[in-house]
Parts: sequence; C-alpha cells; structure tokens
Amino acid sequence: MDEQAKQEALRQAVLDKHTKVCTCRVVSRAAIKKAIADGAKSFEDVKKITGAGSGSCKGMRCKHKIEELLKEYK
Repeated sequence: MDEQAKQEALRQAVLDKHTKVCTCRVVSRAAIKKAIADGAKSFEDVKKITGAGSGSCKGMRCKHKIEELLKEYK
C-alpha cells in the first residue's frame, strides 16, 4: 500500500468513527461496518449487535442508511 492509499484509509477510518448513522443511539458508521464484517446480514442483525435502530425513532431515520451500508459492504 503506497503512502497516498494509507492516508486515504486513515481519513476514511476517522470519518467512519465520527459519522453517526444512528443519532438516537449514537452509533457510528465504523460500528455498523464492524457489525457487517462480523457477520450481520440484515438491519435486524445490525440492530441486535449495535443497538442502532432501537432508539426513540425506531429506525425511521437510520434504517435506510444501514441498509445502504449492508449493500455496499456485503
């Protein structure tokens, strides 16, 4: 991996850590991606692992974002 690729990977990791997918439960994109890497295959799986989608809005604000991440990182 060249230096530019390392910098981009680091930048993405920082963004993932600080980008909240579920604002009700304060769950980051990094946590969602880790759940997917650990075997989550559906919104319900991610919800069980991370708590995302179980806050006051019951997934109304984050479900579509989680489903997009599931498609992207499967």
